[in-house]
Amino acid sequence: MNATSTGALLLCRADPDAVQAPAQLLREYVVLAPAGAGWSLLVPEGRPWLDGSEPVERVAAGWATALAVGAPWPVVALWWDADRAGYTLASGFRRPVGYTWLADGTPVGEDEAMVTFAERLGLDPVFDVQALRPLTRADRDADARARLLGLIAVLARLDLALPPGVQPGEPTTHLRAAAQAGPDARHVEGQGWRDTVRAELDIVEHGRFGPWLRGPRARLLATAQLTAGLPLLAWALARRTPSPGWAATGALLVVQGVLGLTYDRMRAHRQAPVPGRTG
Repeated sequence: MNATSTGALLLCRADPDAVQAPAQLLREYVVLAPAGAGWSLLVPEGRPWLDGSEPVERVAAGWATALAVGAPWPVVALWWDADRAGYTLASGFRRPVGYTWLADGTPVGEDEAMVTFAERLGLDPVFDVQALRPLTRADRDADARARLLGLIAVLARLDLALPPGVQPGEPTTHLRAAAQAGPDARHVEGQGWRDTVRAELDIVEHGRFGPWLRGPRARLLATAQLTAGLPLLAWALARRTPSPGWAATGALLVVQGVLGLTYDRMRAHRQAPVPGRTG
């Protein structure tokens, strides 16, 4: 790896149709493509680290959190630069977990992070954890890129299959070209809040979770998302150097909170009896 190959990949354990609407809130040009049964790949353009405004590790972690908050599926962000490489796993409202290697492959993470990683993704607690443990041990023949490839090999047991030519450590231009070469790849462009809410509402209305997203519990969750998202968004935007990753996380929390309250009210209005009308 070298300075020109700084980049990140986002792996969502969901189909592209489910990932497309949340991906719009990243406010980034991305290529979205299938990555095996039940997996999607997002290859971002990488403007925050290309212009030097924020490290790739921080941006990737923020994006993973933004995509996973309030979603029923986890997100794995793989990132790398000239000095280090690693991953961040985000899953719902739980604290993200990650691991880091130096460029020469030296592990600098906590072993417990690998165990948590396996548990949250549903990997086998014996065989798959044993396959992950070598990634936490010294190996002079394995650099940071080899460590990420080893991680991907373990995820293949959950049916992850990256498109041909997509591998961590490659320049972003190469990754985007390889990802969009697939027949089912699509481009996703960051949109404004109104378009994103409409897209999210469409998914909720027609998805399998639609009938479950109303009532006291749904309103409580939506209120909690707004309570957490508004201060986070304000903090991220008020920093001397704005944090696009955490801003996206805060924005997604706010949008999903608004979505939850709007959907609940909309469903209640639709199902309310019309005065003077009998069934």
